[in-house]
Amino acid sequence: MNDKFSKIIRFIKELYPDENPVPLHAPRFMGNEKKYLNDCIDSTFVSYVGKYVTEFEEKIKNFANIKHAIAMVNGTAAIQIMLIAAGIKKDEEIITQSLTFAATAAAIRHASAYPVFVDVDKSTLGLSPESCEIFLKKYTKKTKNGLINKVTKRKIVAIMPMHTFGHPVNINEIKQICEKYGLILFEDAAESLGSYYNNNHTGSFGKASVLSFNGNKTITTGGGGMILTNDDDLAEKARHLSTTAKLKHPWAFIHDAIGYNYRLPNINAAIGCSQMEYLAYILQNKRETALLYDKFFSEINITFFKEPKNAISNYWLNTILLNSQDERDAFLKYSNDLAVQTRPAWTLMTYLKPYSDCFRIDVPNAKWLEERIVNIPSSVRINNENQKR
Repeated sequence: MNDKFSKIIRFIKELYPDENPVPLHAPRFMGNEKKYLNDCIDSTFVSYVGKYVTEFEEKIKNFANIKHAIAMVNGTAAIQIMLIAAGIKKDEEIITQSLTFAATAAAIRHASAYPVFVDVDKSTLGLSPESCEIFLKKYTKKTKNGLINKVTKRKIVAIMPMHTFGHPVNINEIKQICEKYGLILFEDAAESLGSYYNNNHTGSFGKASVLSFNGNKTITTGGGGMILTNDDDLAEKARHLSTTAKLKHPWAFIHDAIGYNYRLPNINAAIGCSQMEYLAYILQNKRETALLYDKFFSEINITFFKEPKNAISNYWLNTILLNSQDERDAFLKYSNDLAVQTRPAWTLMTYLKPYSDCFRIDVPNAKWLEERIVNIPSSVRINNENQKR
């Protein structure tokens, strides 16, 4: 086993020869970031009022082919505001996946709703349409007040899949389920900027979605998020609520709702504007890395997770599947001891104490994946040429 592990470490260090330790996913600044930051500082408009916020929103909405993009301080806040602006009410339930980052579930609770955890598909790593159907058929009933969870007595209002590690879920089937049961479709597209399903960008299939620009994402603003939507009313409410719900007035401070100070600062957006200028290069570089990994792992009989059917993935975090939890843990220790940063999948939401009062069904696929997934270094590979970009 150690011979196989040593081959992996040697190959990764060949891909990232100048990095020690080799990071899991480091940000790259190869363009106008410093220039735009200096311009932002010189302008004194460093908070959420400034030209770079507007420009960043324009760049994202044009790239994703969406009508509205509203920049937020992070992806978690973006989900919370998205749900509130969409009219999600206290104690309503939203179906989501058990294999996801904690922010998905946390943001649902921040909006005073409850997540319901179902299984994922091994072919996408994301929410399973079949598991959704199992839950809806077995545990819900239609009433004059809507779809009710027969166990919790709460109203079920939406489904929110997450595109895990940038790999699109089977969103068309999930959308059909939403239409069948009268549910709203939201997307947690935090990890999937540059990913497509049937040639449509992730985050463009439902009522609204979110992106994340955390320091380890495909592009970064340091911290940041974005709501994407084609719904004019939702977009207007999201902008208003996230800007302290202040009514426009030359000098008076009048707030017509309990608002949130969640808008992305101009200084962060300045970084995002520069990153967007070479997003195409980033995606190309990451795809080339994924192809190199795929060829290497096929030669040593380890499963490298590839983009699902009908999808183009951004390969945000490259992923391998080992044979067991013991092998996973052994490799995690071996690689990190040798200064190659790797990590497992997240602990399933169904096992976390903060969500013990949330309804869940059996999640055998998620459990199987959790025991085997290892994320491996996925940064843009740099050389002398692209360092000069």
